[in-house]
Amino acid sequence: MSINRIQLSVNDILEKDFKKSMRGYNEEEVDAFLDIIIQDYEAFQKEIEALKQENERFKRSETPTPQRQQTTPSQVNYDVLKRLSNLEKAVFGQKLSEKEG
Repeated sequence: MSINRIQLSVNDILEKDFKKSMRGYNEEEVDAFLDIIIQDYEAFQKEIEALKQENERFKRSETPTPQRQQTTPSQVNYDVLKRLSNLEKAVFGQKLSEKEG
């Protein structure tokens, strides 16, 4: 996910002048609102920077995990069958040799 490029700086907001008209907005209200926007904007910039630093710390501390060897189902089945065969020989092989003897 990428963040759009930031278009305004705190100074851009602070120094923005609006044209005045006969029935324009109350200049003090606009200035007060822009002051709040500036405070929020600064807080967002600090939060973004803190998150970037935290993200970099996680990237540096992350150790690569060894990849498990990929096995095909036939390899797994062969291993299981081989173990089962050895187990049968160990258990039943002794019983068969006792009966014969």
